[in-house]
Amino acid sequence: MNSSPTMVNSYCSIHSQRDRAMSQGKVTVLHGPNLNLLGARQPEIYGYETLEDVNNTLREIAVLSGWEINCFQSNHEGALIDAIHTARVDGTSAIIINPAAYTHTSVAILDALNAFEGKVIEVHISNVHKRESFRHHSYVSLRADGVIAGLGTYGYQAALNSLISESAT
Repeated sequence: MNSSPTMVNSYCSIHSQRDRAMSQGKVTVLHGPNLNLLGARQPEIYGYETLEDVNNTLREIAVLSGWEINCFQSNHEGALIDAIHTARVDGTSAIIINPAAYTHTSVAILDALNAFEGKVIEVHISNVHKRESFRHHSYVSLRADGVIAGLGTYGYQAALNSLISESAT
């Protein structure tokens, strides 16, 4: 996976001009630091699925529902903020974000999300409330329209399915 700040939306982006015209919605999925190590780092907490597995599943759900999806992972706070800024102006209707360790520290990501007018769903693979006390606070939750924690990587699917269902009503 690419964590370069200049390679936004490099490996999970799926859309064409025809798809844009027919799109039901557009979602940006943001993965924070160390999530590029999914499947290898602490699998007893985060599971054995890789980030590529997660993104491929999300892409399949989005395509079947007529949604455009862009996924991006970075270990750099500024790159995530830049991706949020891009989402503000590129027609993105929702952001699904797992800010990982930045959950507990980044006022800058909160400020960027506060400038985004669409839906925001915060996702955590583990149940952060059953872990160390410093993980119990989330700056991102102050902006999030919904928070999903402790469902493993299925939490991403739950977030996307929620957005798709809500847009259909």
